[in-house]
Amino acid sequence: MAMTMTQKILASHAGLDSVSAGQLIEANLDLTLANDITGPVAIREMEKAGFEKVFDRSKIALVMDHFAPNKDIKSAEQCLTCRTFSEKHELVNFFDVGQMGIEHALLPEKGLVGPGELIIGADSHTCTYGALGAFSTGVGSTDLAAGMATGKAWFKVPSAIRFHLTGSLPKYVSGKDVILYIIGKIGVDGALYRSMEFTGDGVASLSMDDRFTICNMAIEAGAKNGIFPVDEKTMAYIEGRVDRPIQKFEADPDAEYDETYDIDLSALRPTVACPHLPENTKTI
Repeated sequence: MAMTMTQKILASHAGLDSVSAGQLIEANLDLTLANDITGPVAIREMEKAGFEKVFDRSKIALVMDHFAPNKDIKSAEQCLTCRTFSEKHELVNFFDVGQMGIEHALLPEKGLVGPGELIIGADSHTCTYGALGAFSTGVGSTDLAAGMATGKAWFKVPSAIRFHLTGSLPKYVSGKDVILYIIGKIGVDGALYRSMEFTGDGVASLSMDDRFTICNMAIEAGAKNGIFPVDEKTMAYIEGRVDRPIQKFEADPDAEYDETYDIDLSALRPTVACPHLPENTKTI
């Protein structure tokens, strides 16, 4: 059965030869992520369920990046909950004040996410890591609690939209303009629970920052995830960061897509989103 890039990653982590859109699967996780807002909820749910151990202390990342340094007692208590949990379970990847940064920039920089991996995070913009050829998606804190305890999560396999990119971006145009153009075209629910897969010769012209930005905002179109193929730029980025074996996945040539959009990058202009939705875009 022909599969998209996302479907291949999900099949591999579910131990299946193939999967199809709409299928329910249980898959093994390579990393779980939470921050100082969502982490405490997941921690409380995990403890309420009676779990006493995490599935792998090296595969849970807690990043104190929303209200740290703390602005008040409540935000300090949120971080304390995460800090106490991290110490109890001897988590390897706990990032506190002085070490943390914006979580979705920090994890790739630290080499915690890599090509072919499956990552869930209790933050909607976890879809950022698709820039590295990984399947990553946001989940609720209760789902994250189960993931931290068992190392598994269930998914409904998404169908996909293909965005075929050609050309290269003009001066002053960046990945942010690309994704705003797309959201302006398809709307904030245009990719609802579907994978946004980016292909074509134009991919090579995009920097890793462009790709991270595009995947980060896939959720703003309602997507389950955004994902780029692994190429020389990807491999150059992870060199010296990711110190474990990685697996590259490619979509089958005859993979099925709900829709295909052809986008000439050279024709794009600087774009802004106006109130009150990201789809309300204007070029400047």
